[in-house]
Amino acid sequence: MKIHHLTVEDAIRSLNSRPEGLSTREAARRHTEFGPNRVEHVRREPLALRFLKEFTHFFALILWLAAALAFVAERLQAGQGMAMLGWAILGVILINGVFSFWQEYRAEQALAALENLLPHQVKVMRGGTVKELPSAELVPGDILILQEGDNIPADCRLTEAFGVRVNNATVTGESLPKARDAHPSAADDLLYAKNILLAGTSLVSGEARAVVFATGMHTEFGKIAHLTQTAGEALSPLQREIARLSRLVAALATLLGVVFFVAGQFIGLTFWESLIFAIGIIVANVPEGLLPTVTLALAMATQRMAKRNALVRHLPAVETLGSATVICTDKTGTLTQNRMAVKEVFLAGRFSNAGELAPDESSRAFCETALLCHNLQITENSELLGDPMEIALVRMARQMLPASPVYPKVDEVPFDTDRKRLSTLNQTPGGRVLHTKGALETVLPLCTQVRIDGETLTLDAELRARFIAAQETLAGKGLRVLAFASRAVAEHEAKGSLESGLILLGLAGLEDPPRPEVADAIRKCFDAGIRVIMVTGDHPHTALAIAREIGLIRSDTPVVINGEELRRMSGIQLQLALGAPEIIFARVGADQKLHIVTALKRKGEIVAVTGDGVNDAPALKHADIGIAMGISGTDVARESADIVLLDDNFASIVAAVEEGRAVYENIRKFLTYILTSNIPEIVPYLAFVLFKIPLPLTIIQILAVDLGTDMLPALGLGTEKPHPGMMQRPPRARHERLLNWPLVVRAYLFLGVVEAAAAMAAFFYVLHTTGWYYGQPLASADPLYLQATTATLSAIIVMQVMNVFLCRSGTESVFTAGLLGNRLILWGVATEIALILLIDYTPWGNLLFGTAPIGLNVWLFVIPFAFAMLALEEVRKWLARKTILEP
Repeated sequence: MKIHHLTVEDAIRSLNSRPEGLSTREAARRHTEFGPNRVEHVRREPLALRFLKEFTHFFALILWLAAALAFVAERLQAGQGMAMLGWAILGVILINGVFSFWQEYRAEQALAALENLLPHQVKVMRGGTVKELPSAELVPGDILILQEGDNIPADCRLTEAFGVRVNNATVTGESLPKARDAHPSAADDLLYAKNILLAGTSLVSGEARAVVFATGMHTEFGKIAHLTQTAGEALSPLQREIARLSRLVAALATLLGVVFFVAGQFIGLTFWESLIFAIGIIVANVPEGLLPTVTLALAMATQRMAKRNALVRHLPAVETLGSATVICTDKTGTLTQNRMAVKEVFLAGRFSNAGELAPDESSRAFCETALLCHNLQITENSELLGDPMEIALVRMARQMLPASPVYPKVDEVPFDTDRKRLSTLNQTPGGRVLHTKGALETVLPLCTQVRIDGETLTLDAELRARFIAAQETLAGKGLRVLAFASRAVAEHEAKGSLESGLILLGLAGLEDPPRPEVADAIRKCFDAGIRVIMVTGDHPHTALAIAREIGLIRSDTPVVINGEELRRMSGIQLQLALGAPEIIFARVGADQKLHIVTALKRKGEIVAVTGDGVNDAPALKHADIGIAMGISGTDVARESADIVLLDDNFASIVAAVEEGRAVYENIRKFLTYILTSNIPEIVPYLAFVLFKIPLPLTIIQILAVDLGTDMLPALGLGTEKPHPGMMQRPPRARHERLLNWPLVVRAYLFLGVVEAAAAMAAFFYVLHTTGWYYGQPLASADPLYLQATTATLSAIIVMQVMNVFLCRSGTESVFTAGLLGNRLILWGVATEIALILLIDYTPWGNLLFGTAPIGLNVWLFVIPFAFAMLALEEVRKWLARKTILEP
């Protein structure tokens, strides 16, 4: 018989296991025999194909076209040096492709390494005790302990099930959750057996125990090699912007090349001169290092974010988080410490401190329900695993009841966000007893009686009002309030009627103090123009008290919307309500977060949302940035998120926002730097055509600047740390472009013009000091011409050395920002200087780049231009700061 046809006892026996689990020794033997519990993922594109793709993006295609034109020209008219140009451009394509691939590969490996910080842990019975193990160590015969939100790590047969529903979509394609139980199944197909949980699926609700019967590639999931996530991912704002910028720049470069080729023909240049001219314009305008720099900037940011407890699962999410305008955050564990303790109780119509409970009949019944109504697991070291709130209640009950009764749980009505309560049915010596705990508004309607001073009284309207008033009092102190009830249950009573006719026992107020660093993080969000909205399942008074304590609410009249009010709102009404300056959502179910996120996105906000449960997954996926909890979060929530908080701390979100903003700013710094050098590369060609002078800069020398000397300093700009004032500015507008007019004006019409003036001045300085006169032709191999173009190239490098320090900030003085804060820039500058000296003063450098040694006087002539650019930029920055500061 198949395992799903067997009884629980026979199923366990068929795997040579026991209800208390395998011994450690037997588990180790089976691990050796069956191997690790890993399922191979759908194979990615081969590494070779991904490498080849680096040579087919838009920038590369433009350079391929330029190289092809050069080789065609060489074939039609040999001896013009076009073949060397073609090979040089091919070298640029190769270097750029290899570098881009290496950066993406490194970034991918870094993300994979960071993912290992969150290994998939499972709870398993080994030798009669509960242990937490990596899922890879599971073996057939292990007894798994599962609860809501867990991913199923292996194929297993249920042995106990309380309110279990499972999402099988990843294996069977069924869209709706299916109920599961531990009874033998008559189904022929194991996939549809009601007592089977399949690897790769997830537990939507309930809790269970199950015996593993297949692991790794032996599971149904492994056999069909089907990934849980097969849909293509949407492009992030940065990816869309980079794609747009790439098309724009490449199209502009091509258009300029064609226009100037036609212009060259029109003014009488030969075909080959016009072609050289066109290729030079194209090459000068293509920012070859853009793509690898963007990848590096994102990868470096992910590593910095990991050090600040934010694990990035999808690389572009780094920058997207930096543009967030709204953060929807949970309260418990994110804004608070999730270190709960019962501070105050309401029993027998009186308030008492939790540590001062009188040992009477009322408190005993109350503590017995707190002790038994939970979903905790006990480890071999007697530690409690599970919800911190339940741990706090059990600890309180144990203090009150030293001889804590242990009554087995025989059934359960599980907690969910709609019911807002949990009920367990326990077998006691006196019969079955139902214990219920949850929000007072969901427990009170189920109660008909109340326990006061050992007596059971009718729960009339006056007593109901007293309990509601007591809840308001406890919640007003910032405490999380739970109601407790119980009743005896007849042996064969129907499960559907269990939660009725309950006896109300009392209320517990649990304290969960705010994290000490959260108030400062909230203030930073306000300063940064980021709106923070608390979305919690707690009582409105509790939420409001905590919000005031951390500075989230400052006014006397905030808008507080509870889950019932939210359920009655239309989409338009919710959008209008979200216009309130201060708003809190309380008693809200996790599934209602999606409506809040949708409404905020319709208002044009870029939304980050936190979550930890199964029902949070839709909101996490729909938000611009989904942020899951690494400690308290479920597997489903973590896999739906873009970022995982390793410490569940709201302050880590704010740190991650800062890093995300820095990425965007760093890409702009890099763009300013490389676009600036385009002007001194283009102007020599314009002067060559318009004024009929010798060409001051060859295409090979342009390539030396773009992919040789400029590359490392540009990469250094891409790794700049966040500026101290980064979180003092509002988020950028959703439609703000990476390449905007202020950047274009600064790079092309200011810094670029200064660099072009220095480069042309150096060219004419060398010609003038040797007696050259206007109109005098110079052969391409003439020593004077080689020295003059070398001076142009060297001048551009000198100016770019200064420019890299100027580009570290658009408004802050270079003297304030400092010169030594970024070691990669310093190494880049040192490399840049070394390269230009090799190009200028070595035989192979002279041969490859068409250069010749220049005298010290040329360097002394050029250096003052660099300091002039520094002075002019300092004046511009001063004016910019003055404009920003003035009202």
